[in-house]
Amino acid sequence: MEAEKKPPAVSDVGAWAMNVVSSVGIIMANKQLMSSSGYAFAFATTLTGFHFTVTALVGWISNATGYSVSKHVPLWELVWFSLVANTSITGMNLSLMLNSVGFYQISKLSMIPVVCLMEWVLNSKHYTTKVISAVVVVAAGVGICTVTDVEVNAKGFLCACVAVFCTSLQQITIGSFQKKYNIGSFELLSKTAPIQAISLIILGPFVDYYLNGRSLLNYNFSGGATFFILLSCSLAVFCNMSQYLCIGRFSATSFQVLGHMKTVCVLILGWILFDSALTVKNIMGMLLAVMGMVVYSWAVEAEKKAATPIPRNKSDMLDGEDVPLKARVSGLPTVDLEEGEMKS
Repeated sequence: MEAEKKPPAVSDVGAWAMNVVSSVGIIMANKQLMSSSGYAFAFATTLTGFHFTVTALVGWISNATGYSVSKHVPLWELVWFSLVANTSITGMNLSLMLNSVGFYQISKLSMIPVVCLMEWVLNSKHYTTKVISAVVVVAAGVGICTVTDVEVNAKGFLCACVAVFCTSLQQITIGSFQKKYNIGSFELLSKTAPIQAISLIILGPFVDYYLNGRSLLNYNFSGGATFFILLSCSLAVFCNMSQYLCIGRFSATSFQVLGHMKTVCVLILGWILFDSALTVKNIMGMLLAVMGMVVYSWAVEAEKKAATPIPRNKSDMLDGEDVPLKARVSGLPTVDLEEGEMKS
């Protein structure tokens, strides 16, 4: 008799809710921290280094207290993954600096088809027409919500391409590593976070200086700024953890599609908290995006049910192909399990 599987500590809905709430929360906190009307902390790459430092600290405490178990993952794979992830972060920041906000949003939307293509190439994953249609609807809806002016230049386009490729590859690798090394989401995050933290803390200030010409050493860390940095770092722990959790349980494509719910939430909260404009175009785009997410969830669930083998009834269990090999030898009787009688 097989041992019962231990139920997951966080349900599927809980994992998605954690990701949406923490992601939206960190965007709101960073908006207050980094905007000129807030605390003008214009060091996004260094802030990400702070995020991974706190995440690494939480992972170390978890391992030390026995809450999580450390499993072996080759160091070279962790370094390779961290390099891809850090290139993704730097590329996104450079893309935002060099391109218009409209083109930056388009580049983020392009991650959905890129992830689909990479999963097909790397993992031989195929998608039904329903899933592809839902993805198109979501991308169209979010595009209507967010894309306004579109300006692009050669450097900005190159940075956007690098960012999209590395982000897509990073998200696919998270799922692959969890399956390959049979490692949990938080355990994997605990291994990658220290490497990313060290590299971003060292290189982050130089990248930020190139982006905005300001030095971290000259920044005035007031009490309010410090509070929002700590709040941002705390939310980042849950954001990173839930990202690894969602991708490990579902797929990078699902994470991208349903993750656009965060874009809708950010637009609504921006309207409520920061008096951002919310036009009819935004509302129609949000409704279209939500409809696409609902259709995508239904299509994926239908695909799973179609792939599930239908169990056969008891009368089929004694067909020749299911009878034990020893009982299939010519001339030997078989036993009727239900009646306990011998049959020739």
